[in-house]
Amino acid sequence: MPELILDVQGLETQFKTPEGIVHAVNGVSFKLKEGETLGVVGESGCGKSVTMLSILRLIATPPGKITAGKALYRGIDLLTMSKDEIRHVRGARISMIFQDPMTSLNPVLTIGRQLTEPLELHLMMNREQARKRGVELLEMVGIPNAKDRLNDYPHQFSGGMRQRVMIAMALACGPQILIADEPTTALDVTIQAQIVELVKRLRDEIGMSVIWITHDLGIVAGLAQRVIVMYGGFIIEESEVHDLYANPRHPYTIGLLGSLPRIDFDEKQRLFSIDGLPPMLFQKPSECPFAPRCKWVIERCWSENPVLEDVTPEHRVACWVDVKSGRTYA
Repeated sequence: MPELILDVQGLETQFKTPEGIVHAVNGVSFKLKEGETLGVVGESGCGKSVTMLSILRLIATPPGKITAGKALYRGIDLLTMSKDEIRHVRGARISMIFQDPMTSLNPVLTIGRQLTEPLELHLMMNREQARKRGVELLEMVGIPNAKDRLNDYPHQFSGGMRQRVMIAMALACGPQILIADEPTTALDVTIQAQIVELVKRLRDEIGMSVIWITHDLGIVAGLAQRVIVMYGGFIIEESEVHDLYANPRHPYTIGLLGSLPRIDFDEKQRLFSIDGLPPMLFQKPSECPFAPRCKWVIERCWSENPVLEDVTPEHRVACWVDVKSGRTYA
């Protein structure tokens, strides 16, 4: 049975703004096993990226602040490490692919310098060894003429190739966990498919665990083994991927799946849309954050926020109503 590699418990992150305190992440807990791919889905602003940035201690302080929780990497809490200790975890053991490769790459440094720096820092390679490894990494992610392209700058690469460079940088030191923050958002559909297949192939070859952050449930279906759905800074549903698609139990998840175009739908059938707007999180919700947009809402939803409860051994949901039967939970 795969060992537990990451255990996040009760994570809370806040941001101080001129309008007030924003409660961006509110008691998030999840586990990641060795070799597992975990999908994290939800609309923009639900706390997906902030959760992962908090785990790696990449939240700008101020205005951000991690106010509670633990992030246990092989039993060691990342949130209590010193700056030097966490610096040796980032990149070497846990890597992250950021959303926009153009702003994540330094425009005044060559691709080669940005790729070889972590090799020199974490693996103690000399300049020649690091460049040789850099060529291997670029070839591994499918960039032609890799040796010559080490001396190029980011603006000389296309969007898809820049994203491949970001993947090569993230994999440079052989991390045990790869966090991919919507890495295909700005790319066209063909390049998206290539990047997803590349990450799947490298995951299987290297044996790393993957956390894939996205708002696209279609990508998650073919990539992840398990999915968590976030809304308003909370995890509102967690399940194995096939069960989530076949048997969604939270009204928000049902809405997300209903908004996906499908080839087996009647062409005259309209896509489902979720009315209303995401919550403003200037106060930590004491009620269900989805209640104002939910068609199954009951009186209890306005006074008490449900916690994640098991509906099957591998499926948890935070809702006061069983949407399948219509009955309410005590």
